[in-house]
Amino acid sequence: MPYNIRIVSTYVPRRCGIATFSKNLATALSNFTSEVGHIRVAAIDIGNPGAPGYDIPVDLVIEQYNPKSWLDTTQHIITRAKESANPTIVLLQHEYGLDPDKQGNDGKGTNYVEMARAFTKAKLATLAYLHTVLDNPDEHQKQVIQELAKTCDGLIVTTESAIDILESDVYGIKHDKLKHIDHGVRMHNLSQYDRQALKKELGLDSRFFVTSMGLLGPDKGLEYGIRGYGKFLEESFTAQQRKDIVYLIAGQCHPVFVKAEGGKLYRQFQESIARALDKAKVKWCKVKQLPGTNFDEYDVLFLDTYIDEPTLLKLYGATNVMLLPYLNMQQISSGILADSMGAGRAVIATKFRYAQELIYLNKQCPPGLVMGRYVRGILVDPGEPGVEQIAAALDYLVFNKSRRLFMEKQAHQRGYQMSWNNTAWALLQHINFLREEQEIKTGRGIIFTREKPSKYDSIKHTKNAE
Repeated sequence: MPYNIRIVSTYVPRRCGIATFSKNLATALSNFTSEVGHIRVAAIDIGNPGAPGYDIPVDLVIEQYNPKSWLDTTQHIITRAKESANPTIVLLQHEYGLDPDKQGNDGKGTNYVEMARAFTKAKLATLAYLHTVLDNPDEHQKQVIQELAKTCDGLIVTTESAIDILESDVYGIKHDKLKHIDHGVRMHNLSQYDRQALKKELGLDSRFFVTSMGLLGPDKGLEYGIRGYGKFLEESFTAQQRKDIVYLIAGQCHPVFVKAEGGKLYRQFQESIARALDKAKVKWCKVKQLPGTNFDEYDVLFLDTYIDEPTLLKLYGATNVMLLPYLNMQQISSGILADSMGAGRAVIATKFRYAQELIYLNKQCPPGLVMGRYVRGILVDPGEPGVEQIAAALDYLVFNKSRRLFMEKQAHQRGYQMSWNNTAWALLQHINFLREEQEIKTGRGIIFTREKPSKYDSIKHTKNAE
């Protein structure tokens, strides 16, 4: 019997990484017509007047700052699940920033937990994707994750290291509640994206193309990326060679960030970027589109627009090096990094958790510039130490074409394993496993309880024994 899938998440056209994640997951799941009945989404929205509407699969909208809307949506999902002959599987896409309390304080709510309790009571299988797992959570953050573990059938994370954190004494969650499933990628066939043809279409011709893209903000570390790029140009390139390379920063700040505190935070961010550009001694400009730009005149370009899906795919295809100088080292997922791997692109990234796992290993990474064990990219330290390391990494990739192309192949190989279809299939198999566990009858064998002390009772489960 196929499953009806219910996703609770932000969803496109809302500009949010989790919205894009959920859309791609829903699209991939819809390919498995024998296993999936229908897919529906309860979209978390901030309710801006004039905001674009939603299409199917969205059939319910949660007003993020309205507690009653969360409760009403929960009841609607339960009612609709009861009306269907197919079993309903609920996928909660948890992110602290989407969960305000009743006073409207961001990150302080328990809406996901209350939803999970209601679904469990109604006997709906419920899984929670955790998009943030903190090493040092405050008491509220810890309790939310622990309660989700208690009330949901399982928690899903996109990195193995997140499982280590959740199993640690900080959270104390049992291993059998946790599952690692790769973040999906959209591009996994290089033959579809001829790099030179895409560069020509974008007006770049044969230039070497360094890219940072996505929603911009202080945590993206762009000021350090700009300074590292400027130092590389100064140390390694002649004036003539500078015309053959460009650093593109594509995307805009989130509208909520732009308006926060009356625009104060946004102005501070813009000032930090301006200082970095000045210190890097680079020529730059902002554009709304790439074709028609005189690239000979500039070292750094800001493509100041929301990047739609077709443009995003073209930028992945045209890129030679993806630069991700992020500052949040606890980040456990990144659609940009995942899709860069899928596109087979060399990556320079700071040592945030997801990058460390994909490029290095699920182990502590040494300080300084590090080439991953599988040579899928280069890792650098965040912040000020990363400036010199980014310059050195760019020098290595620009002047060692054979090593860069080998790195692309290694990245592409890992990315292929992470295709959205593979990710969706892994999720469906995990759902099957959980449902089978619930349906196992005790009549299959005798269950013994310990009535006599035994020396063997001291043998404990360990990871090494798995």
